[in-house]
Amino acid sequence: MSQARALMIQGTASHVGKSLLTAAFCRILSDQGVRVAPFKAQNMALNSFVTADGAEVSRAQALQAEAARLPLQVEMNPVLLKPSSDTGAQVIVMGRVIGTMAAKEFQAYKTQLWPLVEAAYRRLATQVDVIVIEGAGSPAEINLMPYDIVNMRVAELANAAVLLVGDIDRGGVFASLLGTMEWLGPKDRRRIRGFLINKFRGDRTLLDPGLDALVKRTGTPVLGVVPYIPDLRLEEEDSVALEEWRPAEPREGSDRLVIGVLRFPRLSNFTDLDPLMAESDLSVRYVTEPHELEDCRVVVLPGSKNTIEDLDWLRRQRLDGAIRQIYARGGSVIGICGGYQMLGVTIDDPHGVETARGRAEGLSLLAIDTVLERIKRTERVIGEPVDAWVCSRHAKELSALSGYEIHMGRTVRRTGCLPAIRIRQRLGMTVDEEEGGRTADGRLWGTYAHGLFENDRFRQCLVNRWRAAACLDSAPSSYLAHRRNGLQRLAEIVRGSVDMRAVIELLQP
Repeated sequence: MSQARALMIQGTASHVGKSLLTAAFCRILSDQGVRVAPFKAQNMALNSFVTADGAEVSRAQALQAEAARLPLQVEMNPVLLKPSSDTGAQVIVMGRVIGTMAAKEFQAYKTQLWPLVEAAYRRLATQVDVIVIEGAGSPAEINLMPYDIVNMRVAELANAAVLLVGDIDRGGVFASLLGTMEWLGPKDRRRIRGFLINKFRGDRTLLDPGLDALVKRTGTPVLGVVPYIPDLRLEEEDSVALEEWRPAEPREGSDRLVIGVLRFPRLSNFTDLDPLMAESDLSVRYVTEPHELEDCRVVVLPGSKNTIEDLDWLRRQRLDGAIRQIYARGGSVIGICGGYQMLGVTIDDPHGVETARGRAEGLSLLAIDTVLERIKRTERVIGEPVDAWVCSRHAKELSALSGYEIHMGRTVRRTGCLPAIRIRQRLGMTVDEEEGGRTADGRLWGTYAHGLFENDRFRQCLVNRWRAAACLDSAPSSYLAHRRNGLQRLAEIVRGSVDMRAVIELLQP
C-alpha cells in the first residue's frame, strides 16, 4: 500500500485560520494535478455535514474536500465533538453518535480512540498522494498534551512537516508563535518547518523587523504572510466566527432587506444562512435582543444543539413576542431543525436526550409536536416543495431540492399544519415522505432539511417573495458560483502570499 506524504497546519490558538488555510493548500495542490485529501483527527464544532453514505462530519472538512475536488468521506474527520453544555458534548466516532460525555470522561476515553484515528488516517493515505492535515487549538496546550490525538501525535503518525499559523489580527502574534515553540519539546519543535502569519492588514514591510527577530530567535523560517481577505464568505467551523461577522446595516431609506437570525447559545449549522449572506441586497443580522428585530422582515430560528435550553433562552430574552410581531405585520418566520421544533406546540424528551425535564412547551406557531429520540438521523435528501408553495411558476425547477438532515427528533403535524417538503430520496433510495410544516400562506414554515438555501432557484423564489412584499426588485444570484469563486480566490491569494516552492519541498520524500 502506498503512503501519502503529509503537510500539517497547526495554529497558536483556535480560529487563527487553520481550516481555511488547509482548504487553500488542498485547492492549490489539486490545481497542480496532485491527488490531495484533507484530514482532521478530532474536531469540536457545531457546524456539521453528512457524507453520501450518511456519516456525520465537520462542515470544515466538507469544504476542504470540495477544495481538494474529492467526495467527502468519514475518514477525513473520524472524531467529532458537538458541545451540548459548558462541560459536555455529544461524541461522534466514524460518523455515528456513541453518546454524550463530560469533559473528564472524554479525556479518559481518548485512549480508545487513537487506534480508530490511526486506522482512518492510514486508509485515507492509500487513496491519495498528499494529505493536508489540520490541527486543533494549539499544540502547546500543556494540560492536554498527554491526551493528544489531533496535533503532534498525528504529525508523528503521518511524518508530517508542520506549518505553524499565527493570527496577527488578534495581536501578539510574535509572542504567540514564540511561546508555542518554547512549550514544545525538542522533537516536536523540529517538526515545525515554517511559520505563517495570517490575516495581515497594512504595509507588509513594517513586519520585517519582527519577522527577522522571530527567525533569529527560533531558527525557523517565515514562509508566508497571508493578507486579511474581506468578504470571502466561505463556511466557518463554529460560531466563534460570528464575533468577527459585521453585516452591512441598511441605511434609512435604503433598499436592503433585513433578515434576523436568532443567535442561540447552542447555535448549530449556522452555515445554513451563508447563501443569504451572499445576496447583495440582504442584510443578515444575528440577534439576541427584541429591539434588533424591529426592522426585520424575516426571522430565522436556526439549528440548536440543545433545543429545549435554547427555547428557554429565547423566552428569557423576550424574543418570542418579537417573532410573533414579525409574522403579524406580514413578515416571514422560518425554523430549521431545532428552530423548527421550537415553532411547534410541544417538545417531549422522554429519554433525557437534552434535559431531565421531560417536556417543554413550544411557541405554538406551527401545529406540530416533537419527540426527541436516542437515534440520530443523518441523511442526504432530495425533495420538492409540496404543492409548489414557494413558487408555482418554477415548480419544475424546484423538483430536485438537495439538503441533509441531522437530528434526533421525530415531528408529527397536527390538523391544520401543511407539509412543506416532499422527500423523494434518502441516501440515494427512492421514498415518498412529507416533511416539515407550514401555514397556508407560506410565510411561516419549518423543516429538518439543512442546506436548502444553497439551492439557487429555491432561494431566489423565496427571496423574491420577500423582495416583492418590500416593493424591491428581483435579483438573480448563484451561491454555487459564489462558493467556487471564493475557493479559487482563497487559493490564489494564499499561493501569492506563501513560498509555495518551499512548501512543495517539504513534501518531497
